[in-house]
Amino acid sequence: MIPRPVRTREGNAAPWAGLDSDRRVLTLDEVRKRLALLPPPRPSEFDVAGSQDAAVLVLLFEERGEVHFVLTKRPETMPSHQGEIAFPGGKRDPVDVDLLAAALRETHEEIGVDACDVEVLGELDGISTVATRFTITPFVGVMGEPPTLVLDPREVAQALSVPISELLDPSVYREEQWELWGEWRPMAFFELEGETVWGATARILTGLLAFLVADR
Repeated sequence: MIPRPVRTREGNAAPWAGLDSDRRVLTLDEVRKRLALLPPPRPSEFDVAGSQDAAVLVLLFEERGEVHFVLTKRPETMPSHQGEIAFPGGKRDPVDVDLLAAALRETHEEIGVDACDVEVLGELDGISTVATRFTITPFVGVMGEPPTLVLDPREVAQALSVPISELLDPSVYREEQWELWGEWRPMAFFELEGETVWGATARILTGLLAFLVADR
């Protein structure tokens, strides 16, 4: 269940609401070219006292001429974010030389993808979570072919392969405005078949998708 605050209201339409259906399909080559223009990442818009550093990998691959995103569903047995849809990743451990290493290590542990098979194309803006106190650094990585996933059932209940055209369907996306800490804040949601993507994962997805289709 999504823990909505007492006061909510309807939000804005998807940033790509006016995009024609035939322009919602992007190839891996098109994504590469667009990410080459990615500006330097910005830190999280707000600091959370006592937060831990974490990193996630937005993993992309092409299948049937279209880019797909790899998402995971967290088991109900996890200590936080039970049953939520997420990107592979987690908190930085002492063994990680940097946040990228953390994202790649966690991706290997969770879904069995080796770091040597991933080409990292960029770093996205930082995201902070208040309830669980994480400062998340997202990285975008691509694979030359669809991955063979080996899931760790302790961390991943299910893996999803979602085509970009589905994520860019305006009927899949919606926004709510939530009153939090005395301000109205936008909250993004992606209504996939049987699952809702929200929270930090939806915020990362929204920013990346809007950048990829800008000026298309």
